[in-house]
Amino acid sequence: MEYRALGRSGLMVSVLTMGTMTFGGKGGFAAVGATDVPGARRQVDQCLDAGVNLIDTADVYSDGESERIVGEVLQGRRDDVLVATKVRMPMGPGPNDAGLSRQHVIAGCEASLRRLGTDHIDLYQLHEWDGVTPLQETFEALDLLVRSGKVRYVGLSNYAGWQLMKAVGTAILHGLPRPVSQQIYYSLQARDAEYELIPAAVDQHLGVLVWSPLAGGLLSGKYRRGHQPPAGSRHLFDWDEPPVYDEEKLYDTVEVLVEIGAGHGVSAARVALAYILGRPAVTSVVIGARTSEQLADNLAAADLVLGDEERRRLDDVSAVNLLYPYWHQAKTARDRLSPADLTLLGPHL
Repeated sequence: MEYRALGRSGLMVSVLTMGTMTFGGKGGFAAVGATDVPGARRQVDQCLDAGVNLIDTADVYSDGESERIVGEVLQGRRDDVLVATKVRMPMGPGPNDAGLSRQHVIAGCEASLRRLGTDHIDLYQLHEWDGVTPLQETFEALDLLVRSGKVRYVGLSNYAGWQLMKAVGTAILHGLPRPVSQQIYYSLQARDAEYELIPAAVDQHLGVLVWSPLAGGLLSGKYRRGHQPPAGSRHLFDWDEPPVYDEEKLYDTVEVLVEIGAGHGVSAARVALAYILGRPAVTSVVIGARTSEQLADNLAAADLVLGDEERRRLDDVSAVNLLYPYWHQAKTARDRLSPADLTLLGPHL
């Protein structure tokens, strides 16, 4: 297993992170999975044996049940693994049970610590943008948690480019804990993150954790043009996270994944994961599975090396169109582009 520094921090994390959204199966998360404690223990054992050292969860997953299961499974070996969780989403019916106010951030952290059965969170992530709470208030609350030893590092998730830069700038301006990472959706199904979020990560030395790198299973190879998906699978357009805007482009991408996978004797899913692991600024890819077999296949992606021509084929079939001002910059600013600019514009020059 390869380990990479998380952003500009000294924290080394495995290139694969164990995701736990499937733990618990309460409420709306039952559609994702319903892994119980014995099943979670088997999956955690499998990941730790493979060298994974980061487990990612969130307070909102199954209304806290995912955190509770993670805590139970890690009893007696908490020091062997890094734990990341998140705060922001509604955790109750009250007006202060959501958001990134000082009240909710501190109360959310303390509740997560109780469920996880630990005295600290290694990476505490702001799960979503809060356009109401002043950023300085949020980061002052995070500063209090860091200074108290309850939180080691701070990260962001699902922020737009300008929101990300405003958050980083606020932290720097006021001498508050600077985010070391962002957790984002990024896959061959939708490379939207390459417009702003990946360049910002390169420019600001932020680590990137990728959620849903298989696009909720769309890139697993099960969904192909002219093929009937397995029984029990959702219709293609039942997805709203991530949404599918271009069915033909998705099918074209899957076909290339299947072809490359066949050349290596591996699954399309493994190829899709290996592709994202090789993208600029990506630190770790969050994987989760319903079965041990799926998890084993995902874990093996850490060892798959794609050739330059294979990467070029995947780049071409899934490429994003240059929006304004990027197409204009590709024409008129090519003489003075930074490494961050080139992550998007490089292939178009």
